[in-house]
Amino acid sequence: MRHVPYWFDRFPKSRRPSYPRLKGSHDTRVAIVGGGLTGAACALAFAGAGIDLILLESNTVGGGSTAGADGLLREGFGGSFSQVAAQHGLKYARALSEGMRRGSLDFATVLRRNNIRCELASTDLLTIGTTAEAAKVLRREQASRKAAGAPGAWVAPSALARDAALDAGGGVRTHVATIDPYRACLGIIAAAADRGALIHERSAVNRIRTSARGVEITTAGGVVRADAVLVATAAPLPDLRALRRHLIPQLVYGVVTEPLPAAVRRQVGKRAAAIEADGAADRLVRWLGDDRVLIRGGRQNAVPQRLRERALTQRTGQLMYELLLMYPAISGLQPEWSWDSADYETVDGQPFVGTHRNFPRHLFAFTPASHGAGLAWTAARLLLRQYRGEAARGDDAFGFGRIL
Repeated sequence: MRHVPYWFDRFPKSRRPSYPRLKGSHDTRVAIVGGGLTGAACALAFAGAGIDLILLESNTVGGGSTAGADGLLREGFGGSFSQVAAQHGLKYARALSEGMRRGSLDFATVLRRNNIRCELASTDLLTIGTTAEAAKVLRREQASRKAAGAPGAWVAPSALARDAALDAGGGVRTHVATIDPYRACLGIIAAAADRGALIHERSAVNRIRTSARGVEITTAGGVVRADAVLVATAAPLPDLRALRRHLIPQLVYGVVTEPLPAAVRRQVGKRAAAIEADGAADRLVRWLGDDRVLIRGGRQNAVPQRLRERALTQRTGQLMYELLLMYPAISGLQPEWSWDSADYETVDGQPFVGTHRNFPRHLFAFTPASHGAGLAWTAARLLLRQYRGEAARGDDAFGFGRIL
């Protein structure tokens, strides 16, 4: 078994791009910190609007959390609509849902328009209730969504059994798209570079200093002076310690199995929809085109480095057991890839995208993985509007104001 993200490992090494380290002194309008999917989307949005920018990635573009993601473009946010409405109000829940829905749709359009080959495909997402009580909760969730005009149709147990070979009490169907997130990130970065963005890998940011004239970002090899800095990574940066109380460092785990034998394929339904259990946005089963299964979940608070290998072994076994409970026919199926991905959950589970009153000339995009890949484009468009001073209705739902 290979302990490396599936999307990263299957991409030919000879075709992985290489961008130079930052060296020397540079001036630009916007500096972007972070070269994952969100940073890449921001780079393309800003470069496409004719804004000079430099992107700084501490390692290699797309090689971190993006390479370990599930590649789901959700129709709204991950998790319970009714819980978000109860916590922040119906107005906020609607704005979050609609903003992320538009982001996912627009992101798919951007990928097609730029001819980015990332296995983009439309599919459904079935959120199932594995027990009678869980199904009741989902039934109330679907009613809440319907009343608010949010997407989501109820699926009866008979339909789940027929279409997905699942023994469940019912579920909610939404429409989504799937991508290879690593290939998508590489394609977006390349498209941004074609529009004038300067990309630098292995250029970890050591310091961010703000003055009346702008922002100065320092790496081991150089300095970038900019009008504004866009932080598209939740990894701890020394000068942003005050924001760490809003973020919870966690690990999320992924497993990809060996190909399903023909006899098993006949017993697991049509394999035409991704599946998440009991409304948990981090318990996802996704069928891959090569007859493999991707299972993602097992989220837990970050563990010390010395314990990560042991935790990975334990979580791999847990995810395979959860898959076996859903589909007993896969008994004996072996995992071929397993990995963990760093993720930073926010204190209320929702994104933080926007400005912060204590950090002038900063734009932030803290985008938890549970909300899917489409949030990257939602964040990119929102931050471009804020940079231009053209904030739209509903943008504040994504910002820090809801907890400050």
